[in-house]
Amino acid sequence: MKKHAIIPIFIPHIGCGHACVFCDQRQITARSGMPTIDEARETIETWLTTLGDVPEVEISFFGGSFTGIPVAMQREYLTLAKQYKDAGRVTGIHMSTRPDYIDDEILDLLCDMTVDAVELGVQSFDDEVLRLSKRGHDAETARRAARMIKARGITLGVQLMIGLPGDSLEACVYSARETVKLGPELARLYPTLILPGTELHDMYLAGRYTPLTREEAVLRTKEMYEILMDAGINIMRVGLKSTEIISSERLGDLNKGTYHPAFRQLVESEIAKERVSALLDEYIAGMPAAGTACAGTAATGTAAASRPRVTVLTSPEW
Repeated sequence: MKKHAIIPIFIPHIGCGHACVFCDQRQITARSGMPTIDEARETIETWLTTLGDVPEVEISFFGGSFTGIPVAMQREYLTLAKQYKDAGRVTGIHMSTRPDYIDDEILDLLCDMTVDAVELGVQSFDDEVLRLSKRGHDAETARRAARMIKARGITLGVQLMIGLPGDSLEACVYSARETVKLGPELARLYPTLILPGTELHDMYLAGRYTPLTREEAVLRTKEMYEILMDAGINIMRVGLKSTEIISSERLGDLNKGTYHPAFRQLVESEIAKERVSALLDEYIAGMPAAGTACAGTAATGTAAASRPRVTVLTSPEW
């Protein structure tokens, strides 16, 4: 039985005054206007009638930077969500936002409305990557926002991107380690996609940005995944979810390295392969050398023990 479900309420780009090089939020959310309260309520009711008996259900405000929309609108949406939570029809309220849209006034509102989780779109803890991506804030802003959220007892999530302009394996590992220091409960890892109509797409066409290959994208994501996993952080998603808006056909060959409908499985299979290989190496290293008799046996002129041959198979697309 499914134990957790999210009811998504997509908030468009009006909550953000920035223009990051990679972002075309309208394409991702497939909306250009704010959902009315009645539309949001209808969405919630539709999901509740189809979810069945799920122990944990959260109303989640995704898509744009929720805490960047006008406070009166935030209060309207959160009041609606709180009504469902108070009635016991959902168990939590969840949202995503930018690190520079968190302050004490905002957190007062979120606490009053019993918000349970806030995910920060940090993207990177490398200041040069943030600058080249035109994020509009530095890494310390993200650290400060994360600490403020944790101090209020709200569950913290951190979203990181892989392969932004100026990024590297070292920068990715650094971002994962800085994330661990902040103690979030949740994380998401998103390899960078080049969307038509974005500045990043223009950079690619001009030869100023090179997308990651599949091998590079999996390697960097794997290194980050292991750091976060070993710290006990719940990695909620790896790779952008396939939708009618963001599909392999629409993204084309330029994103073949960073887009895969099962990107998480690519990463986890690579981790499993490495760990199995390490265990086999350890096992083989402890075996008697070829031609050496085991204790209590006599050598027969041939190897009393021989090392096994092991072949690890994987898909050529991985």
